[in-house]
Order: sequence, then structure tokens, then C-alpha cells
Amino acid sequence: MPTVTVDKQRLFEALEKNYTSDEFNELCFRFGIELEEDTSEKDESEKVEGERAQLKIDIPANRYDLLCEEGIAQALRVFEGKCKAPAYKLVKPASGKLEKVVVKPETAQIRPAIVAAILRDITFTQPSYDSFIDLQDKLHNNICRKRTLASMGTHDLDTIQGPFTYEALPHKDIKFVPLNQTVELDGDSLMEFYKEDKHLGRYLHIIRDSPVYPVVYDANRVVCSLPPIINSEHSKIKLTTKNVFIEITATDEHKANIVLNTLVSMFSQYCAKPFTVEPVEIVYPDGTVKQTPKIEPWRATAKVDYINSCTALDLNADDMCKLLGKMSLGASVNPKDSNELLVDVPPTRWDILHAADIMEDVAISYGYDNLPKKMPNVNTFASALPLNKLSDHARRELAMAGFTEVAPLILCSHDENFKFLNRKDDNTAIQLANPKTIEYQVVRTSLLPGVLKTINSNKKLPLPIKVFEVSDVGMKDESRERRTCNERRVCAAYMSKTSGFEVIHGLLNRLMEMFSTKLISKASKDLGYWIVESEQPTYFPGRSADIYLRYVNEKGERKEEAIGSFGVLHPNVLNNFELTHPATVLEFNLEPFV
Repeated sequence: MPTVTVDKQRLFEALEKNYTSDEFNELCFRFGIELEEDTSEKDESEKVEGERAQLKIDIPANRYDLLCEEGIAQALRVFEGKCKAPAYKLVKPASGKLEKVVVKPETAQIRPAIVAAILRDITFTQPSYDSFIDLQDKLHNNICRKRTLASMGTHDLDTIQGPFTYEALPHKDIKFVPLNQTVELDGDSLMEFYKEDKHLGRYLHIIRDSPVYPVVYDANRVVCSLPPIINSEHSKIKLTTKNVFIEITATDEHKANIVLNTLVSMFSQYCAKPFTVEPVEIVYPDGTVKQTPKIEPWRATAKVDYINSCTALDLNADDMCKLLGKMSLGASVNPKDSNELLVDVPPTRWDILHAADIMEDVAISYGYDNLPKKMPNVNTFASALPLNKLSDHARRELAMAGFTEVAPLILCSHDENFKFLNRKDDNTAIQLANPKTIEYQVVRTSLLPGVLKTINSNKKLPLPIKVFEVSDVGMKDESRERRTCNERRVCAAYMSKTSGFEVIHGLLNRLMEMFSTKLISKASKDLGYWIVESEQPTYFPGRSADIYLRYVNEKGERKEEAIGSFGVLHPNVLNNFELTHPATVLEFNLEPFV
């Protein structure tokens, strides 16, 4: 959940009440948000002299309208009945001619969508200006997914001139002075300049490898921004800015519209005509003309009996309309169907997707603590999934054999998953698109890296070290709907002054006995398991074996396949994981035994 920090005094002034910490905590709970911290309650030794008291509030991840102080204040005022939800309006400029953004065909190569709007005659104060910048950062990190789906640029309209063009040009053809800089840079120089920057450096990968970079120009060929990296110093907004031009470029136009609506809805209250927004025309290469933003309410519906059945209430339609009004949703009863509510969803409430969301808002407005409590009408009996039940049996048997269970992370580095185990990348690993650290690059395809890293972290313990893990690995699977699959595996490791091969071999036999799976020869036609000497690069030559199983699958078909292996680890593997004693490991797939 995102955490929003707001000024305590300003928020309470907006709410027209000086709440105690307990009272405000209760209000947040009733509204569906959570007060994480009230800095005014810190110990005197922790307080900073002259610092204003702040409230840190956790909000739901899908409530983008609550990501700033203005949104929280507005929503709580409506919830507490201090005011009605604002009605947002699109207003044309005095000239009657809308500003335009002309989209060039080349942008389809990299970032095809753009939306825009203008906030006219706005008056910033230092707190509202800071909140305006902070909301952009929070939207970038939230719905914009670190600027990969959408990124916004805000400009002082009085320093630039329309119509604007949105283009995609070769790196060297783009030259401008970046925000808060004094030297002109081209596209390549800019990438080099910001590659070590802690804030902007993490976004360079989004466009760096593209042959063209997106750029927004004004009518005089003045660069406004190089999305999604940085704006131009020329059009920088200041505390004295009166007219703000907002442009949002995106790979996902729907996300761009959400971001634009959120931004203009929150800060149009500071315009000379509150809650008014000037639209902008977007002209696409195929001649399509769109006008943004779209801030008209959209119509959703929900059945009265559906809401009552979900909440165990007996409310009439008019009561529900009043409750929805407290959640900033305009609602009325369908004149043709008294069992149906017609709900006008404002541009701030993009979290309303289904009748279930309307039902939830009725419940919040009514008060979760006030909902009647009753026993369910149906009795059910829970039971473990067969695979989980078998996994617990395996864990119990391994623990009884003197092994300690470990629970390492499911993510690991690419080298740990392949190179450190002397294995080649077989293109089965699920890779993270933009890992923050090399330690978490792929979803593990083996339990061995995590188990061996755990042993490495506990080398000072007395020998022998005996550990195990029963958990999932993840792999690509193009035959599945999500193109990936999980596989439950058992892994055990033994490290001591001697390899302990016989210990692991005996552990395998004990597990198979517990699974009621007997040892057979390969030539036999019975169901069971057998082992075959193997030469795998992970293990010491001549000291490893593959485990084969003949079983009946869920379709009633007899199958035989290699389910795993065990052996003494190769010295290179021990060295890669910085292990100082010989070790033997076992790993096999548990799912065929279900």
C-alpha cells in the first residue's frame, strides 16, 4: 500500500475539525485507509525543531485520487458530509480555439500514445506546488510502473507556444537544456550524463536502446520534454506559473488517461474557476482527432438485492444512493427498474470496475462495524491439497532423519541458477524484466542455489550440516495459459568432513519407502523407482546418479521418467558457493507421487 505524508494542521483545517490521534485513526478506519504514524506523538528526543506535525497514511493501491493531500482532504470532506463531491467541467479558452498536439508516425516505434490538458489561471502556494510535484512522483511509481507504461511532463504554458508536435527522432537530432541544467545536450550526451544519476538513471533503460527517442516540441521547435526521462529547463514550472500545460506519453493510452484525469482533478481546485480544465486536441497520423481529458462521469449499474445479499443488509434504493454520495459517487434509482441503481462514476474513481466495487462502497459508507453478524448458511470442511499433504509428509520424514528445514527466497541471480552449478542456460528460467539487483534476476529452476547459499551463511555451525527444502521452482511452459508453471521439489544437502554420499542415498531410500514406492530394476515392469549412474557437470565425475520413476499418471497411463538426481558436488560448484567441505545433495520432483 502506498504511504502518503500530509501536513496535519492543513488537513484538519480542511476537515473543519481538530481531531485527536485516536479520532482521526477511527475516521481513517471507517473510510478504508490506515493512519500509520502521527509524528506529533514522537518522543521529544526524536522531534526535529521547527518541523510541522505530519500524518503518514496508508491508502489502497488502486485509489490514485488519494495519492496527495488534496485528494485525501476532498474525499474525507465528502465522507464526513462537509461538502458535496465536485463537478468537473471542460472549459474552452477565451479564443474558442483549442491547443493541439500533432502526433508523428515515427512515435509508433517507441511510445505511441499521448494525452494532454491545460490548467488555466492556477495559483500555487508552496505546499500545493510541492504536492503537485509529489503526486507526479507517486503516479510514476504506482500506475505508471516506474514510467514504463506512462510518464508525465508539466510545463509553463506562457514560455512555450502551440500547436505542439510529438515526434520520435534520432538521438543526435534532439538538443536541449535539461531541467535544472545549464548546458545543452543531445540524446546520446544526455544518456551518458544521467547514467550515474540516482533518480533518473533508473529510467534510461526504457528508451536507451531504441534508434529513436520520443520528444515533444512547441511551434517554435523548442523542446518541451524528452519522455520518459526529463523535461526541458525552458518550460520549467515555478511557483509563479499561472498556466500549466500537461502532456502524458504512454505505451498504454488507458493508463495515460487515468493519470491525466487524476492530475487535473486534484489540482483544478486551485484554478480561478475551480474544478475546470481546458481540453487539448490530439491529432494522430491517420487523421483521428481525440480530445483529452475525458472527465465526464461514466455510468455504472448495480442491483439493490445484490448489494443487500452481499452485505446482509435490508436497505432500500434511496438509502443506498445517500451512502454512495458519501463515497463521492452520484447515484439514483433507475426509473424503469426500482431494483437497479444508476451510478455516475467521477473521473477520480478509476477503481470502480464492477458492481462489486459499488457494493463495497455501500458497505464502507454504512460502516463495516455496523454490518450484521450471522453464521453462514452452508457448512464446509476444509482439507489440504494432495500435493501439500504429501509435501508435509516429506518434511516430517526429513526432519525425523535429522535434517533442518530452510526457506530461502524463490528469486536468485542468473549465475547462481546456472553458472555456479556448472549448468548451461536452457532458456527455461523466468526472468525479471528490470531487476533492481543482480541477486534477484530469475525465478529459480532448482532448489540447490538457495540451499547451498543457506549452508554458506551457516558454515560456522558444527559439522555435519544437514538441511532440506520442500518447495516450488518456476519454469517457462508455453503450453500453459500464463506460459509458466510451478513444480514442487524436494532438496536435501549434507556437508561434512566426508562427502556423506551414503547418507543421502539412504535418505532417498527412506523417502521412497515412506511414499510406498519400491526399488526395482530398470528391466522390471513393476511400478517403482531405480537409479542409474550419470555424468552431470554439477556433480563429481563418477559420484552421481539419476533417479527414475515408473508410475501411473492422473489419466491412468503408465509413465517412466527421470524425476531427479543426487551426488557429490563438483569442486567448482563448492568453490562457487564458497563451501569449504565436501557435500552431497539430492533433488527430485515430488509431483509424480501424488
